Amino acid sequence: MITTLSGDTSRLLATVGFVKEQDTAALLPLLFPGLDGPELRTLVEHCRFSHAALLVFPSDEAELGAMLTDCGLVAALPAQPSVVVRERLAVRHRRRPAELDVGILRPAVTGADGAHRMVEVFALTVPPGSGLDTIAAYERERQHETHVAFDVASPDPLVLRGLCATFARYGATPDGGGYNPHENGTVFYFGAPAEAKVGYRRVELYVPGDHRDVLAAHLDEHRAHQPAETLLRLLTGAWTTQALATFTQLRVPDAMDVERGVGVEELARKVDARPRNLATLLRYLAMLGVVTEARDGFRLTGSGALLRTGTPGSMRALALMYGGPFYESFAALGHTVRTGEVAFEHVFGENHFDHFARDPRLAELFDQSMAAGSAMFDPVPAHPALTAAAEAPAGATVVDIAGGNGELLGRILAAHPRLNGVLLERPHAVEAARSRLSESGHATRCAFVTGDFADVPTGGDIYVLSRVLHDWDDDRCRDILRHCARAMPDHADLLVVERVLPSDGSVSLATAWDLHMMCNVGGRERRAAHYDRLFTDAGLTLVDQTPLPLDGNVLHVRKARPGHAVCNA
Repeated sequence: MITTLSGDTSRLLATVGFVKEQDTAALLPLLFPGLDGPELRTLVEHCRFSHAALLVFPSDEAELGAMLTDCGLVAALPAQPSVVVRERLAVRHRRRPAELDVGILRPAVTGADGAHRMVEVFALTVPPGSGLDTIAAYERERQHETHVAFDVASPDPLVLRGLCATFARYGATPDGGGYNPHENGTVFYFGAPAEAKVGYRRVELYVPGDHRDVLAAHLDEHRAHQPAETLLRLLTGAWTTQALATFTQLRVPDAMDVERGVGVEELARKVDARPRNLATLLRYLAMLGVVTEARDGFRLTGSGALLRTGTPGSMRALALMYGGPFYESFAALGHTVRTGEVAFEHVFGENHFDHFARDPRLAELFDQSMAAGSAMFDPVPAHPALTAAAEAPAGATVVDIAGGNGELLGRILAAHPRLNGVLLERPHAVEAARSRLSESGHATRCAFVTGDFADVPTGGDIYVLSRVLHDWDDDRCRDILRHCARAMPDHADLLVVERVLPSDGSVSLATAWDLHMMCNVGGRERRAAHYDRLFTDAGLTLVDQTPLPLDGNVLHVRKARPGHAVCNA
């Protein structure tokens, strides 16, 4: 044990010396040969050398404290959990993360230039007889977790993307990263260029806050260099769907907390599950960022909390729907691709509208799942057409065609107290909407009409078609739009809410939903130009297009008039 301690202490002392000697402007050209001039000045402006890191292997907390003291470092014990390094070690050595007690300490060091820096000490506790000695020996030899790090001064997504791009331009390669909820920070790892003139082969960018949106692209690029791993991750997508659906079906999120950890045994008692099997499920979900694991047990993340019952914006129904009927029908995707027949109808013997309508439980679940994407609706009430209608002296009426459970119409009426509403739907959906709008106090300003598209009420000022047209083929869409055009007065506006396929092939949720609609509904997503042609065929004109969250769009449509300009979106 004395030899081991001396080895780790020697490595730690060398790291302390490096941190004292270097500064940002001198270190960056050593890491990225050829970097100078304006690009070097830009990097120095936006990031600063903050620390060098290494992984040590004390047998316990006392030995770790002695090691720090021998190196002249002061840090408060116990160490905070290190999520990113623990996960990397678990994957590399095929161990359960819970088996690895990895802590992180950041004792302060003053550089020769007077700057305050740190030595980042990762500590994997290796108790005698634990069987972790082989991991320690392997990691000491290969130094995988040794790196130099830069803090990003301004955690702006554009700045962050620019830094990543500059690193890549000078030979750095993405090498993983992660978000640590314990300290609310995001880590981006890079492999240093082969020409680097320092012994550190990895570089870290540390950004305070949650930047998993930018991190996702970084990790995708990392996986692009590992095609077998990338393909394997893609092939296990079905496991993810079922893990989330099972987690939701067992109501595990309802038994958990965002602030406080809950042990597996306690959770298993609450949801009537086997502790060992539940722990396996939770560890998988921790890898997905749905829960986190700490010393006090498992707790929900912000994403996991969206699977709770009654949570604002809950996506519980969506998880049950995607892990239930739609999961079954997706197994017949090949049938749709070969024959053009809808997989859902092939599996269940009828279209999804009829199938759900015959089962009250499924009908309610479907309506709730439609409302689960309600974040898309957040900006809709502020659309200029609705704002103008709300300011009309005589008042105005919004007609929501196939308005589901009234989620969108309720938001519009809440935002504009002077507007009245009309909701057209199937019988069971009308009752759900009446109940929802009554609870929110808007039912007295709303009429409820039971019927089909041929029954679109006349005389409205604003008509809304939200996520309706993507359910149908082009011929049926033309029929629906013609019914709208006939019902609309000349001054009326039609707002069509849909995901619109990008014209440049860029990544979009609309592309995924296009596959879903083909397989399960017999519908499709469309490009803006395609919608424009459908509108024209129905005697309507596309005026403009406004983006919404979740890759949604509002297509603003009016009745065609001679000389009226057409939007070429």
